[in-house]
Amino acid sequence: MALKIVWRNPPLSEGLNECSVSLKSARERKKGLTMAAQPSWVSKAPAVNHTASGETEEVASARAVIDMSEHRCGSPKNISSSGKLVGKSPALKAVFERVERVAPTNATVLIQGETGTGKELIAHAIHNTSSRRGRPFVRLNCAAIPLDLLESELFGHEKGAFTGAIAQRIGRFQLADKGTLFLDEVGDLPLALQPKLLRVLQEQEFERLGSTRTHQVDVRLVAATNRDLMEMVKRGEFRSDLYYRLNVFPVLLPPLRERREDIPALVGHFVELFGYRIGRQIEHIPPKMMSALSSYHWPGNIRELQNLMERAVILSNNGVLHDPLPTTGAVGVLDLPTTLKDSERALILQTLQAVGWVIGGAKGAAARLGLKRTTLINRMSRMGISRPPFPGQA
Repeated sequence: MALKIVWRNPPLSEGLNECSVSLKSARERKKGLTMAAQPSWVSKAPAVNHTASGETEEVASARAVIDMSEHRCGSPKNISSSGKLVGKSPALKAVFERVERVAPTNATVLIQGETGTGKELIAHAIHNTSSRRGRPFVRLNCAAIPLDLLESELFGHEKGAFTGAIAQRIGRFQLADKGTLFLDEVGDLPLALQPKLLRVLQEQEFERLGSTRTHQVDVRLVAATNRDLMEMVKRGEFRSDLYYRLNVFPVLLPPLRERREDIPALVGHFVELFGYRIGRQIEHIPPKMMSALSSYHWPGNIRELQNLMERAVILSNNGVLHDPLPTTGAVGVLDLPTTLKDSERALILQTLQAVGWVIGGAKGAAARLGLKRTTLINRMSRMGISRPPFPGQA
């Protein structure tokens, strides 16, 4: 039976990477979609508290700037306000169980998984279920900050500490005092900075750049990465002592291809969400298309699915969802007589050729695949994919 999507009110979780959705029975579908019950560990309370008791005026002021830029209510970045995960697959239930077990403690958590699997959403869930849920949740993407500024972002600096330091700056560790600090892409942390991070994890103290004063903090760390840190340790790219300190309680997120039974609910949610945003009602998703979506191997995981559903809704006509998957062959579908690695390589090559080997930008290969530009470049390097020479070049 085909899936019918009808909305009546704005989705409760607009702007989230994922949201819990359950489809009604065939008889009840005429009435539309309803939100499924949340797992007990997911809190609706915002993860950031703007006025933590006992903090200094300078910390409160700096925290307000961070809150406004990263956690504005209603912003797509505010995934903590009602963060939920779709699915009842055994792989996802195993993640739920580990989150429920570790959240009430103060243990350091290392979330590992491929890009686009919802690592930040799990970090928010851990914070929202812990005793720190009324305290700040501060996020820092280690890969998004220039290396020469990363230490200042983490620990802060004093005025005049270096060229361009025209005022004192509060670091993320101090902003997260009594709360949770989420370090995303921790595998990109430079080696020179790793001993300082290890020290603050072990001693809960640090000094700002340009200062000899030691600051004591009470911070729970949740880190995330899509890289194999153990392999990096073996190659000398990551300190073993820091790895073991981060890996107190690992949580491994399954890729979307390992939780295929969750794909229909995810598709339903994103169709409803983007249909509401652009004012287009989608009433029918052909069963053949849903089967193809469930068979596709999703190298970009939830992020890729989200991007494809947005495109599909935009291109839809007459209430029927447009098929967003490639039509030139069945590249990326499981019944190919190739390995997953071969399929992924073929899909990347096909996409690069289709966009004229443009990697970045809104119309580049990275956007089409639902990947970050740097992630696609890394995969191309690992798979030995390079742009062919122009005619006449050696």
